[in-house]
Amino acid sequence: MTLPRQLLIIGIVAAIVAAGWLYVLPLLGSAEAVATKRGGKTKSVNIVAREVTSGREKIRIQVVGTSQAARSATLHPAAAGEITRINFSADDRIEAGQVLLELDSETEQLAVDLARVRLEDALRTFKRLDRLMPSGAVASSTHDDAKSALEAARIALAQAEVALADRVMVAPFAGRAGLTDLDVGDRVDTDTPVTSLDQREVLLVGFDVPEALLGKIGKGDRITASPWSDRGGEREGAVLDVGSRIDTRTRTFRVRASLENADDALRPGMSFRVASDIIGASYPVVPEIAVQWDGGGSFVWAVQDGKARRVPARIVQRQEAFILVNAELKPGDLVVVEGFHLMREGREVSIASAKNPGS
Repeated sequence: MTLPRQLLIIGIVAAIVAAGWLYVLPLLGSAEAVATKRGGKTKSVNIVAREVTSGREKIRIQVVGTSQAARSATLHPAAAGEITRINFSADDRIEAGQVLLELDSETEQLAVDLARVRLEDALRTFKRLDRLMPSGAVASSTHDDAKSALEAARIALAQAEVALADRVMVAPFAGRAGLTDLDVGDRVDTDTPVTSLDQREVLLVGFDVPEALLGKIGKGDRITASPWSDRGGEREGAVLDVGSRIDTRTRTFRVRASLENADDALRPGMSFRVASDIIGASYPVVPEIAVQWDGGGSFVWAVQDGKARRVPARIVQRQEAFILVNAELKPGDLVVVEGFHLMREGREVSIASAKNPGS
């Protein structure tokens, strides 16, 4: 007999055997079901199981954020005039109250001197009339007018001193000065920007979070931020506040986190890769291999009172080799990880091995 013919005969025999098994196996299953229905006992099957544990959902967000200084201001002069002195350069360290800019103040200084002279004159007049009041030589109305004139002179002097102080621009807080396009001799008014001032020992990083995570991220949650430029390396920070509105165009809400910048390596306006792990609700955890599928969806075979029970299990999240499921399971329950082909609802099982979750 030739080799091709031998191979053909072997193939036909294998096909007949396979067809026989496909026919016989359902009959065996039916016979088993009938026996069970009639009160007959089926032999328990050996399976391998693992204990159910509990774990929390972990949601990792990765977004782009933009930084700003913890305190920042664009400074304008309080009055109009000609610049006589500029006392700072770009990126200088500025202390609170430090004089940054001076305007011509001759007219304002003269106004202060004049107001001071008028105050002194009003004070002398009031004191003279006040001494004469007990003798009745001065009418009370005259005395009252002198007193009003004295108060008016004091107010006029205070107004003149404020106008003089407005000729000097001082830093409202400590920080770093920005660039300026002004020079001595330029004329400015109250709408002219002089420079910026940033307090950048702490930066605020703002980023947008999807609407679906509203309520799952809050004040104090930890974040990591890495500059796209790789300058300064990865930094840890904490959520400072969460916006109160959802943007109707992007379906996101705004979050701001604080970031330490004591080494001054980072700058306001830099972009960052922002990441955060959000811890969600607690769910049963089963090995990934324990989850099975059929036309009804995902499920696991649990062992309850020594019998197999089919438990629907909606997948919540995969975490490495384990899965968080929404199912009627509790920590310590056993789920089948080997022997699925032998499982039937209510079938008695013998646990050959109950592996620990991490084994």
